[in-house]
Amino acid sequence: MGKQKQQVISRFFAPKPKPPSSTTDPPPPSPSPRPTPPTPKISTTVSFSPAKRRLISQLKSSPNKQPRLSVPSPPNPSLHQRFLQKLLEPSPPDPQLPSSSQPVKFTPLEEQVVELKAKHPDVLLMIEVGYKYRFFGQDAETAARVLGIYAHMNHNFLTASIPTVRLHVHVRRLVSAGYKVGVVKQTETASIKAHGLNRGGPFCRGLSALYTKATLEAAQDLGGGEDECGSVSNYLLCVVEKSILGERKSKSGVEGGFDVRIGIVGVEISTGDVVYGEFDDNFLRSELEAVVVSLSPAELLLGDPLSKQTEKLLLAFAGPSSNARVERASRDCLTDGGALAEVMTLYENMCVDSPSDSMQGSELTEHKSQQMEVKEAMNLPDLVVEALALTIRHLKGFGFERILCSGALRPLASNTEMNLSANALLQLEVLQNNSDGSDSGSLLQTMNHTLTIFGSRLLRHWVTHPLCDQTMISARLNAVSEIAESMGTCNGMKNLGCSEEDSEVTIVQPELANILSLVLKALGRAPDIQRGITRIFHCTATPSEFISIIQAILSAGKRLQQLNIGEGDNNNNNNKLYSGLLKKLISTASSANVIGKAAKLLSSLNKDSAYQGDLTNMIVATEGQFPEVFTARKAFQMALEQLNSLIGLYRKRLGMRNLEYMSVSGVTHLIELSSDVKVPSNWVKINSTKKTIRYHPPEVVTALDELSLAKEKLTVACRAAWDSFLRDFGKHYAEFQASVQALAALDCLHSLATLSRNKGYVRPGFVDDDEPVQIQFCSGRHPVLETTLQNDFVPNDTNLHADREYSQIVTGPNMGGKSCYVRQVALITLMAQVGSYVPASSAKLHVLDGIYTRMGASDSIQLGRSTFLEELSETSHILHRCTERSLVILDELGRGSVAAYHMSHMTAHDDSSKNSNDHEDVTYLYKLVHGVSERSFGFKVAHLAQLPPHCVRRGVVMASKLESLVNSRLHGRSGNELLLLEAPVIDQEQEPHDCQSQDFDSAFKEFYSNLKAATLDDDHAKSFQLLENARSIAKTLISRSMQLV
Repeated sequence: MGKQKQQVISRFFAPKPKPPSSTTDPPPPSPSPRPTPPTPKISTTVSFSPAKRRLISQLKSSPNKQPRLSVPSPPNPSLHQRFLQKLLEPSPPDPQLPSSSQPVKFTPLEEQVVELKAKHPDVLLMIEVGYKYRFFGQDAETAARVLGIYAHMNHNFLTASIPTVRLHVHVRRLVSAGYKVGVVKQTETASIKAHGLNRGGPFCRGLSALYTKATLEAAQDLGGGEDECGSVSNYLLCVVEKSILGERKSKSGVEGGFDVRIGIVGVEISTGDVVYGEFDDNFLRSELEAVVVSLSPAELLLGDPLSKQTEKLLLAFAGPSSNARVERASRDCLTDGGALAEVMTLYENMCVDSPSDSMQGSELTEHKSQQMEVKEAMNLPDLVVEALALTIRHLKGFGFERILCSGALRPLASNTEMNLSANALLQLEVLQNNSDGSDSGSLLQTMNHTLTIFGSRLLRHWVTHPLCDQTMISARLNAVSEIAESMGTCNGMKNLGCSEEDSEVTIVQPELANILSLVLKALGRAPDIQRGITRIFHCTATPSEFISIIQAILSAGKRLQQLNIGEGDNNNNNNKLYSGLLKKLISTASSANVIGKAAKLLSSLNKDSAYQGDLTNMIVATEGQFPEVFTARKAFQMALEQLNSLIGLYRKRLGMRNLEYMSVSGVTHLIELSSDVKVPSNWVKINSTKKTIRYHPPEVVTALDELSLAKEKLTVACRAAWDSFLRDFGKHYAEFQASVQALAALDCLHSLATLSRNKGYVRPGFVDDDEPVQIQFCSGRHPVLETTLQNDFVPNDTNLHADREYSQIVTGPNMGGKSCYVRQVALITLMAQVGSYVPASSAKLHVLDGIYTRMGASDSIQLGRSTFLEELSETSHILHRCTERSLVILDELGRGSVAAYHMSHMTAHDDSSKNSNDHEDVTYLYKLVHGVSERSFGFKVAHLAQLPPHCVRRGVVMASKLESLVNSRLHGRSGNELLLLEAPVIDQEQEPHDCQSQDFDSAFKEFYSNLKAATLDDDHAKSFQLLENARSIAKTLISRSMQLV
C-alpha cells in the first residue's frame, strides 16, 4: 500500500508529460533569469476511472497539441486544498463498463461475471477466484463502502476482494447492512477440470448460497455460529391485503370501523416456526402493528399492491430502530387459483418420495400427518394462501421452501392465548424498556432465568401471549410448584393445588430439580439444538454440528429417563410425578423412539473424522449402506496400493533395498537420490539440495494423477452421501422437533420455578368462570422496579369486583407513583396468566381475556399522527375490543387528567406541613388510600428537577394569582346559580332552552360525523376539508358554551 500511495501522489504533483518534439537534441539552456526546470521522470501513473484514462490518452495522442514551455508559478497557498479536491473527486456514475465506440472485449472471467449478474441482478455477488472472493462493478463499490476495503480498476471492471478465510465475517457485515448477498463458488476442482472437456477454459462457477437477514442462521457455512444472537427472532413476514370498503357487515367494512382485510405468514426459517393469520383492520392498522411488534421480523415481504396506510406502517417499522430488510413481490401471478396451485405443488413434491406400499410404522404415521397438513392448507383463508404462495416463491431462491411443510402451521390468534396489543407491549415495557430500547428493565428480563437459547425464545412467546384457559394456567402452575418444591422452596402441598383428600400424597422425585438442572445446563453449553435440527433439515449442517446436536438430544433423553415417568409400582408414589404437564413433557423429551433413532444416526458416522472435517472417512459405508461411497473408497485404496507398489520396482532397478518414498513441502511420493546417481532421462526433477536430488518417475506421475482423480471421485461420492443422509433426516424431523419443544417448555417451567424463589412471591389463585370478575392483590409490588429498589418499594393493595367496585380513578401529586401503580396491576395480572408466581402476599383473580393500555404522551410523526390523534385512536381501539372480562388502563388521556379503570384512589399526604404553598417540602408515601388528591405539587417536581430557584419562585407567585382569580370566579358563578334557582320559572323561557339543547345535539352529531368520515376517507384533500368543518363546528360550540356561562 505504501508504493501505491506514492504512485497516486506523484500523479497529482508531477507536471504534464511533454509531447514528442521534431528535434532529437534537447534545446540549450536559456540565459533567461527564469529557466525551465527539467521534467521529473514518472514511471507509473494511476487513474481512478475509465473516463480519466480516456482523457489522458486523448491528451497524449492529440496531433494539434502545440508544445509549450512550463514556467514555474509562484507558491500557491491553496495547493493542499486543490490536491484534496482532486483526490476526493467522485467517480463517474457508471464505472462498470468503459464507453467506447469499439466493442468491449471481456476476459473469460468477466464473461462469467456478466452472465451471473444478468441472472441475479438484485444480489451482491462474491465470486470465488483462487484464494479470494472478488466483487465486480457496482458490487465492488458497495463492498468498498460497507467493508472499508480497497477497490480499483482491473480490465473492464471496478473490483475489490477479500480472503476466503474471512468470508463468514464479511458476509455477516453485508447482510447486517441490509443487502442480499450471493456467494459464487467454483463447481469443479483442478483435478476434475484437467480430465474434463473444460480443460482449456476457466473454472465453472455457479451461485452456491444466498444470504439475507431472515435466512442467514439457517444457511450453509455461516449459520449457527452466533450464539449471542440466538435468542433474537429472525422472522420473515409476508403481508398481503385487500380492501373491504364495499362490504357492509356488522363486524367488517366501514360500519365496523375496518377498511382492509390483511393476511400474513411469518416464518422463522432457522427454527421451523410458521405462523399465519387473517384479520380485518382499521385505518390506523392497529392489529397489523401488534403482529409486527410481537414477531419483530428481520425481513418483510410486501405483496404488492398494498394501501398507503399499510405500506407506511411497515416501512416505518423497517426504519433505523429495527433495520429490517424490505423486499417486494408481485401478486399478479397468483390470480385464478395460482396461489393454491403453488401451495399444493409444494406439498405434492414433499410427499412424492413416500410410496404407500413400503410404509411401515412411523413412516405411515408421518404420511397420514402430511395428508392432514395438505387438508389444513386447503382450508386456509384466501389471503393466507396468497401470502403462503409468495413466501414459497421467495424461499425457493434459497432452497428453504420445504420448511413450510415440515409441521403444522400455527394460527396467529388462539382461543387459549391472549393477544396483547402493540400499545400494551410497548407501554408496559414487556419486551424492552422505553428509554434505550434494550431488554434491560423489561418484564421479560426479570422473568427470564432460562438456561438454553431455545428456552429463552419460547419464554418470550409465553410472556407476549398469556393464557386465557384456566385449565392450562393451572397445569403450568402445578408444574412450576412441583419443580419449586423439589428445589425446597415452597410451603407444602397447598402450592401444588392438592385437596385435603390428597394430603397423604408425598412430594415425588426429590431429584427432579437436580436432573432438570443438569440436563438444561448441558444443553446450554451445547449448540442451539432447535436451530441445529432445522439446519439438518435444510441440509446445511456441518458434520461436527450434526454430531453435537444429535448427541446433545440423546444425552438429555437418557438423563430424563432416569426419572422413570410412568414406570414402577402404583403403590410407590416416589416414582411418580404429580403434574400431568411435567409427565407429558418429560415423556416426549425422553421418547424411546427419538433416543433409538438418534443412536442409529450417530452409529452411521465416525465421530473423530466428523470433528476433524474429514469427509472421506466420516461415513461408515458398506455394500448395503452408502454403496457409492463403498465403491469409490475401494477404488481409492486400489489406486493408493498401485502407487505404493511402484517403490519395489525402483528398489530393484536402482539396487537400493531401503529406498522409500518421502514428502517435502507438501509434495508426496518423491524419490531422493544422491546427486551422482544416474537416472533415466524421463524422470522429472522436483527439487534438490547440495547433495541430493528428488525425482518423480513417469510411472509415479501417472499413478499420482490417478490417485488424485480417485480421491476427487471419493470426495464427490461422500458429499452426495452426506447430502442424502441429511435429507433422510427429514423423515424424523417432526419427532425431533417435538422433543426439542418439550425441552424448551421444561426450561421455561424451570425458569418460572427459579423466579418463585424470590422473596415475597406467591402462587396466584383463580376463581371459577361462573363467579364475578375480580382482581384482588394484597401487598402487590411492581416486578421490575422491585428488583431495583428492593426493600424500599412500597406495596399496595388492589380490590376490584364486578358486583362492587369495578372501575376506579387514581389521583395524586406529580411523581406520586400513579403510573407505576397502574402498570404494577397490569404486570401482576399478566404474570399470573403466564403461569408464574407473582410479587404479592396473596393474589386472587378471574381469568381475563385481554389487557389494554393507553399510557403516556407520544406521537407518530412518520405516520402522520399527532399526539392527541394517537391517544384517541388507542382509546377507540380499546373500546372496540374490550369486554367485561378485560383489564383497561387509561393514563393521561388528553392533558391534565389521569384515569385508571379497575384501580382505587391514591393520594400523597404531607403530615409535616399543612401550608398551601406548593413549593414546600413534600413527603411521598406512595400508598394507596381513599380520597382525592388536593394538589399536584408541580413546583416540588420542578425543585427536584433543579430548575433555577428564581423561576420556581416566580411560578409560585403566578400560580397563586391564578388560583385566586379562579376561586373568585367560582364563587361568583355559584351566587348567580343560586339567584337563578330562586327566580320563578317562566314557561315562555323554557322553549328557547329546549331549542338550544336541540341545536347542541344536532351540532354534536354533525361534529362526530365529520370526524368519522375524515378518518375513513382515503382522499387527503377531502379528509382535510372534513376536519376543517369539524373544527369550525367545535369553535361554534365552545363560543355558545361560554355565552351560557
